[in-house]
Amino acid sequence: MSLLTQKTLSKKFSVSGIGVHTGAEVNMNVLPASANTGIVFKRIDLKNNNLIIPNYNNVMDATLCTAVSNQYDVKVSTIEHLMGAFYGLGVDNAIVELDSQELPIIDGSAKKFVELILKAGFRNYDDPIKLIKIENKVELREGNKSISIDKSNVTSEIDFEIKYENPTIQTQRNKVSLFEDDLNDIFNSRTFCLYEDLKKLEELGLGKGGSLDNAVVVKDNTILNKEGLRNNLEFVNHKILDCMGDLYLSGYRIIGSVKCSQGGHSLTNKLLRKLFADKKNYSLIEIKGKNLPHSFANRSQLRSIA
Repeated sequence: MSLLTQKTLSKKFSVSGIGVHTGAEVNMNVLPASANTGIVFKRIDLKNNNLIIPNYNNVMDATLCTAVSNQYDVKVSTIEHLMGAFYGLGVDNAIVELDSQELPIIDGSAKKFVELILKAGFRNYDDPIKLIKIENKVELREGNKSISIDKSNVTSEIDFEIKYENPTIQTQRNKVSLFEDDLNDIFNSRTFCLYEDLKKLEELGLGKGGSLDNAVVVKDNTILNKEGLRNNLEFVNHKILDCMGDLYLSGYRIIGSVKCSQGGHSLTNKLLRKLFADKKNYSLIEIKGKNLPHSFANRSQLRSIA
């Protein structure tokens, strides 16, 4: 985040593939958008009522992916990897056109999306970016799962932990600063599942487009994918990617520190709903200048707008 003005793409890019859960072919176009548009999905296979805003209040399903819908029950699903790419690369405004309900899974990571966004390039507007600044700690716990978000002076952090009985995955934990760290391992980490869970997916009517080309499958102490893992923390890194995408359903990037243990799409969505239920928990601010200040003590660069 070097220039603190809103950013979109310089030009359109397109990508095609299948939906991991529906198994349906989908063509996707990602287009530049004007300042203050935000991210908007458009179902071009439908003529009417086809715009969907990826907002935490519009999440209609969080079972193994994030699906959002509009007031007419038109939905788009598995948006989290593209949203994570937008969050990490600082894309504030874009129109995403789809001719089916589910985004293409590609290889199960955000790698291709990131490559296409970077190839398309960026256009900056004069309009200052808006950020959500956390003012009070908010936390949730469901059994052995927990998630919290707390204030941070200057950055957006995710500290994520997973715990599996599987001997290959076991316990993994990683912490990243989304504004400062190299996110390549996060972007490149693929979705994963246990071999014994494939039957459950089938019974739920999910995973119809899943394969070793778009998911890491673990059977006992073996990775079934011939190429193995892309990085030593690929399992937890993919969870961080998912979390990034789900957090962007706040509408803005967040100055705050997220800590999660064994969570997922549903828990992150519940955290956002609890966070925004009380205006004392956050501020919506604009930042003017060319560099992110190292301390929010420099109030001259900040303007509270909510």
